[in-house]
Amino acid sequence: MAPALASTLTERGYETLTAVQMAVLGEDAQNADLLVSAQTGSGKTVAFGLAMAPVLLGDAEVLGEVSVPMALVIAPTRELAMQVQRELQWLYAKAGARIGSCVGGMDMRKERRALADGPHIVVGTPGRLRDHITRGSLDISGLRVVVLDEADEMLDLGFREDLEFILAAAPQERRTFLFSATFAKPIVQLAKRFQRNAVRLSTVAESQPHADIDYRLLMVAPTERENAIINALLYYDSQNALVFCGTRDAVRHLTSRLANRGFHVVALSGELTQAERTNALQAMRDGRARVCVATDVAARGIDLPNLDLVIHADLPTNPESLLHRSGRTGRAGRKGVCALIVPFYRRNAASRLMQLAKLDATMEPAPGPVEITARTQAQILSDESLFAAPQEDEVEFVGKLLASYGAEQIAAAFLRQQMAARPAPEELSEAREGSQAITRPERGERADRYERPERGERPERSGNRFESGVWFRVSLGRKHRAEPRWLLPMICKAGHVTKAAVGSIKVGDTTTDFEISTALADAFEATITANGTGEKGVTITRAEGGGRPAPTGSRSPDGPKPVRKLRVKPDIAFRAAEGAGATTSKPMGKPGKKKSYKPKPGRDTR
Repeated sequence: MAPALASTLTERGYETLTAVQMAVLGEDAQNADLLVSAQTGSGKTVAFGLAMAPVLLGDAEVLGEVSVPMALVIAPTRELAMQVQRELQWLYAKAGARIGSCVGGMDMRKERRALADGPHIVVGTPGRLRDHITRGSLDISGLRVVVLDEADEMLDLGFREDLEFILAAAPQERRTFLFSATFAKPIVQLAKRFQRNAVRLSTVAESQPHADIDYRLLMVAPTERENAIINALLYYDSQNALVFCGTRDAVRHLTSRLANRGFHVVALSGELTQAERTNALQAMRDGRARVCVATDVAARGIDLPNLDLVIHADLPTNPESLLHRSGRTGRAGRKGVCALIVPFYRRNAASRLMQLAKLDATMEPAPGPVEITARTQAQILSDESLFAAPQEDEVEFVGKLLASYGAEQIAAAFLRQQMAARPAPEELSEAREGSQAITRPERGERADRYERPERGERPERSGNRFESGVWFRVSLGRKHRAEPRWLLPMICKAGHVTKAAVGSIKVGDTTTDFEISTALADAFEATITANGTGEKGVTITRAEGGGRPAPTGSRSPDGPKPVRKLRVKPDIAFRAAEGAGATTSKPMGKPGKKKSYKPKPGRDTR
């Protein structure tokens, strides 16, 4: 290792290097292009900083003046690029390196002036780097090293053309380092085209993915997701927490809700300016904020200090998104907790997601006020300030306090002060799913063959029917173009049950009867009475006359019409009616031959 970098790491508190940092310093990696795969949070930025040093420094301890950059680092997002810049600045501080940045959303004139000052290393995003190259403000003719950080993410985001342009314009005699989470086919193809006999280095332990992260699936009623997020933040009481939402609107709404509840919170999404995003991350780093609500813009590469908790407000859409989001915690040997907020009716989907990601998880109810209060009291009892003896200038006043109020009153005042400094927990509905451990398949075992919750398992069933199910009625029927495949999710969401609790569904002209398991019927009725169905103009009530299906070809006086298969055009959307029996649908139009589209003369139809 270069002496200047070695002394910097020692002063920084590094006692040992991570696996990927050791790998790039190995004998096989010397004087070669590298294709590196490492787990998120494993210290990849320092790793390629160490790998660049022999090329940039050689035998010298300090970098001299340069007219063109010697190294180029390309990152997929603005936040990651600026984070890489900060990491390289402290790593190369004693080597006298100047680090420039070129990222979208920043003032291009300032970047041109910085590039004219002769930086040794330039860090940027693909689009902005290409702009500077084409405009002549960035000269890459002297590059000795090119690093692609999170190369797979850049390809996923559609930067292939920009990357190929930059790599083709760079000198042929250079070293190229590709850092990626996986050796996917597009990455391998990119490496074959722009690298020469690259050495593959992989430090990903497939048998133990993210061993430092404790995964928990917190079961909650669909209407109480935000309350569950508040309780999770209070229960785990992390110094810094990151909450992921699926959309920008959800980020705005949840940020406002948490701020109103007394949390020090910032937002991070693509609609914010670069200055706003930079300020949000800085607020998390310097302690002015403790909670960051973000979209997937923060799912890659962002490293926040003391981030011990990641909450998924919305379930990730795939295992890769889950791993990258969760990888913001449990970094560089630190322990972390990843909590997924799971509505009751999405229990099986969450289980499958964890199995596909090959992760262990515990399914349990979201923490309620009782658990949070007990944990808060335990934290107060273990507060370090209680173990410190009074100082000399405090002894006299401490005696006055004890003489005036007594130990019990002073302790009560201290307790009230501590509790008032924390937001109050939210009340949650009683969980209907017990705690359950979900374990990943063994290495090499297919996830779809692994033991999972039985889909067909339903309580109190005999054959294909409930033995003692309770019938309910929803104010939608054939006239509203109702179908069981549309009604079932609405029923589950409205009553906070899973589809295993729903039996027969019988569609009538204006209403539909359905069965609910006897064990859950009272709770189901109480939930819909308190919260409604969540759909405008749609009601659910207990059906007095609901019963077994009527014989074929006849209609019982108290039961609905026999079930028949509905044929509905796919372009007709299901809409809930405002009043009972009203029909709202899109006009089907008259059948006829479809007209072929003929473009107007002179119009470009590509």
